[in-house]
This record gives sequence, structure tokens and C-alpha cells, in this order.
Amino acid sequence: MTQRRVLVFNHFAVPRGHPGGTRHVELFGRLPEWSTVLIAARRNMVTGQPQRAEPGFCPVAVTPYRGNGLGRVINWASFAVTATVAGLRQPRPDVVYASSPHLLAGLSGWFVAAVRRAPFVLEVRDLWPRVLVDMGRLTEASLVYRALERVERFLYRRAQRVVIMAPGVRAAVENKGAHPEHIAFIPNGADPEDFVPGAERDELRRRYGFTRRTVVYAGAHGPANGLDLLLDAAKAVPDLDIVLVGSGVEKSRLQAAAHGIRNVRFLDPVPKAEIPDVLHAADVGVHVLADVELFRVGVSPNKVFDYMAAALPIVTNSPGVVGDLVMTAGAGYVTAPVNLAHGLGQVAQASSEELAKMGASGRRWIQQNQSRTAMAHALGQLLVSVVDGPGAAR
Repeated sequence: MTQRRVLVFNHFAVPRGHPGGTRHVELFGRLPEWSTVLIAARRNMVTGQPQRAEPGFCPVAVTPYRGNGLGRVINWASFAVTATVAGLRQPRPDVVYASSPHLLAGLSGWFVAAVRRAPFVLEVRDLWPRVLVDMGRLTEASLVYRALERVERFLYRRAQRVVIMAPGVRAAVENKGAHPEHIAFIPNGADPEDFVPGAERDELRRRYGFTRRTVVYAGAHGPANGLDLLLDAAKAVPDLDIVLVGSGVEKSRLQAAAHGIRNVRFLDPVPKAEIPDVLHAADVGVHVLADVELFRVGVSPNKVFDYMAAALPIVTNSPGVVGDLVMTAGAGYVTAPVNLAHGLGQVAQASSEELAKMGASGRRWIQQNQSRTAMAHALGQLLVSVVDGPGAAR
């Protein structure tokens, strides 16, 4: 059987095994009937290191930036230009699949799809530009917001499918022009078999220097992550060690802010293949988000699913879709956004048996309901529907 081709645009994607976003590498890699080329930035957003081309992974040049100012916007625009050129040089795809958060990646995907006369699928990982308003980065009256909103409506109306990753996003996407029947729910997920550690727990704890009950945060250190809330909570629960693994534009500032908090330390990003070892050495995984109303309905956080697949109990300060998931799975504790210390206090008082029970419950839930394998199957069905379904190409 001849493989069909799918061209994927994701500014922040990384190759399998590297720190950062591997959603599309992992999902499309589970679809043997599809030949995938993923176009991403040449520099890893997490590590700052260059990314090399490899089969199925096409890195493109982007401008450098620091922080969240104009340089970052120029970086997005540079990706849109270089990714479009790279996409037009690829063999004609059967489907073009473009992923946010920033909509310029979606605009590139739409343009290449239109030129190559292929169906276009848009994936919404963040509700852009609404999230920028809710975080205080833009105002609704600003020219930038109004321009981005026009792009958003343009893309929703022209996509053959709009993939959402949180059910609470559906209404907002429909209100901006997406046809209800064209919206598909394919959230993040994780497979427990991908989280088997490479050594015994005692050895791993010695390797990472975990000597007390240890709470791990593994993920990006950016404005949306609300890690100041975690630092504040750490001060209130000195009996726990808090370890933050990863990188991002806020990391240097957070390290300075944590000076003098004895139970907090930072580790450099680790390869994706090493994450199972870090999580197996820890006692609890913490998920933190800034106190933004939109995050209660519009997120599908990888780290939560990774914790569950690794049988690690969870503390989250995100009520709503994430909190409901953790409670439904019996996988941990949920607190108000600004009351993370309460959840960490519960962790400090819980017995090892209680924590192990929550971890096992989370692992069981993710295996039965939201594994990467199940999500890849849903993605495969979606791709076939846009290629073979009525009115697939425009």
C-alpha cells in the first residue's frame, strides 16, 4: 500500500527523544500508513541548541529572540516565511496539518495547502489571541489583537478540520467561525510503556540527589506556567523538596527569586528519554499554571499525562478541565490557583501507600482512556476523512 503524505507545521516541535514538544513526532510516528514531514524551527526552544535535519524532520532558520517583546514576534514571522518556503519545496502532500500556539504557523500551513491544492487541518493548542489578552500581554483594542483575531477567523473558516485539545475550547472556536461538524477533539496523552525507568529507584534518587520527599515540576518555565506560585508554596512547606526541571524565558528570573528558599532547586532540561528516570526518582509531580480564567477550560498539559503514565501522584493548581481529570482518575490533589501550598501540605502529610495508590490510579486511567496510541488512531481517522470524505479539497 502506497503511503500518503502529510506535511506538518509546528514552530516548536523537536525530534523524538529531545526536550520539548514531541506531540506530533509521537502521534504521526504511530501512523505507518502515512509519510510525515514535520517543519519546525532550527533552534530548540527549551535548550537553545540547534536542531539538525533527519528523516521526516525539517528544521528551518528563525531569528533569535529573548523575552516576550518585539523580538519574539519577529521570530514567529521569520518561521512563517522560512516554513512556507520549505513547505513549497516538499513533494505535494495529501494533507497539510498546522499547529498553533501562534497563528502565523497556521497561516503558513493554509498558504501551502492552497498552493498545493491539499486539504488543510488546523490544530488549536492555545486560544490565540485570547490567551494574550487574558494574560495582560495585549488589549482587545490594540491593532495587534485585532489583526490576529482576523487571522484566527480566516483560518477557522478555511480549515477542513479544526483539532482542539480541550473540550472547553469548542464553543470559542465555533464562535470565531469554525463549522461545528469540522471540529475534532484529539487531546494530549501518554503511554505507560514509554515511562519505564532505566534503573532502580534508589539508584536514580542518588543520581539526582533526591534525599527527602521530592516534588518535581518537569516542563517549560514561561509566563503562562505561573511558577512564582510554586516558589511561594515551597516556602510554606519546608518539609518537601521542590525540583524544577526544564527551561524557558522566565528561568533566570525564577532562579534569582528562589535565592534563599532552601528546599527549591533547578535542573537543566533533560532529554525526553530521561524523563521516565526523573519521574521514577520523584515522589510527586506538580502541575502549575498562572491564574488565568481561560486555562480552566482551554488546556491539555503534557506534563499531567506524563505524570499519570509514570504512576506519579499529582498536585495541580488548575481547577476546571485539568482538576476534573485528576479527581476523576483519583490521581492526586487539586487546589485553587493561588493556594498551591495547601496541596503540597497534603502531599507532605500523606503516607507512601496513599501516594502509591494515587499514582497507580492515574496510570490505569491514562492507559484506558487517553494513551498516545488511542490518540494516534483518532488522528489517523481524521486524516483519512479529510482526504477521502466529500468536499475534502477546496
